[in-house]
Amino acid sequence: MGVNDNAFILDKRVALESIASKPAPANDPRSLHTRPAMTISLYDASVPVFQQMLNALSDVLKKAEAHATEKNIDPNAFLQARLFPDMFPLVRQVQIAVDFSKGVSGRLAEVELPKYDDSETTFAELQALIAKALAFIGSIKPEQINGKEGIEIVTRPGTPKEKRFTGQSYLLTYGLPQFFFHVTTTYALLRHNGVEVGKRDYMGAF
Repeated sequence: MGVNDNAFILDKRVALESIASKPAPANDPRSLHTRPAMTISLYDASVPVFQQMLNALSDVLKKAEAHATEKNIDPNAFLQARLFPDMFPLVRQVQIAVDFSKGVSGRLAEVELPKYDDSETTFAELQALIAKALAFIGSIKPEQINGKEGIEIVTRPGTPKEKRFTGQSYLLTYGLPQFFFHVTTTYALLRHNGVEVGKRDYMGAF
């Protein structure tokens, strides 16, 4: 190998090191490993998410009621609709979604949970239920939830289905998935029955 060959290898190595030392563009996958980690508070991952989706759920139900009126459809055809006979009807799906929104928020904040009787049978009553839940979770302040990642939350205590969580795992692995399941099922029931709603309606304002 001659002098010129050594010079070529050295120049190539310097060029490669120069490229490697430059920060990757923001849209380059390599940048995911070099950018500072983003932090998000427990409050931001919970209450605003519930608020966005409950407001969207309210709007979807309004469209369903308007559709029933316009097409002269008995509202119970929607309210009692099921995806399969062994699943809960729409009205119960909404009630459970509301229960998770206020239950998860309240347990993270370690405050007393309001008790709802879940006796709703009309669109108007479901709207009132959602409004109550929004008022409750809207009263919870960030400082009541932030820092509660490590608290212990026990579901169904004293039963064979008892399960223990930290505040963080309760929200991320249990509360949010349960909430989204019932909101999504409500949307799917209405879309399946002809209500003209789309993904933007499901997601709401963001």
